[in-house]
Amino acid sequence: MTNQISNTRLQTVDAATLKQWLDHNQVILIDVREPSEYAAERIDGAKLVPLSKLDINQIPFGGDKDIVLQCQTGNRSGQAAQQILASGIETVTHLEGGLNAWKQRGYPIRFNRNAPISINRQVQIAAGSLTFVSTILGAFVSPLFLIISGFVGAGLVFSGITNTCVMGTLLSKLPYNQVR
Repeated sequence: MTNQISNTRLQTVDAATLKQWLDHNQVILIDVREPSEYAAERIDGAKLVPLSKLDINQIPFGGDKDIVLQCQTGNRSGQAAQQILASGIETVTHLEGGLNAWKQRGYPIRFNRNAPISINRQVQIAAGSLTFVSTILGAFVSPLFLIISGFVGAGLVFSGITNTCVMGTLLSKLPYNQVR
């Protein structure tokens, strides 16, 4: 069932309702995650339009089917929906809880074991490596290397507060994350 959120034009749909809609070919599902995430696992039939390169012209509004946005948790699809609403589209629907909610219900996904690891894991590996190496260098070479650890920590705090990740955005632009 679709719910109105705080009297805005942003609507949510739960996984069970979306499953019914997809089974009856009533909606077009737009996945706003990054290409590497989409390549790894996705809801069958979802069309990829990454939030980082959101082009509203790639989304087929105005047809006979409604559009539903989806990401991993519902955060990025909410951000994409806000951008779409700002462009003048009157109402946007996104999957509450994202792909995680879909999988929690036991609904099928397409899974590719050969896809690159997720951006979140890449961020964890990069941030952890930078922090570890700069701490070791700070202890044994020069305390100035500790500035790198502080910078990484500040970046993670910023990401948590703003619900954006600069490192993730940068990593998503690397060639091995540009799955076609």
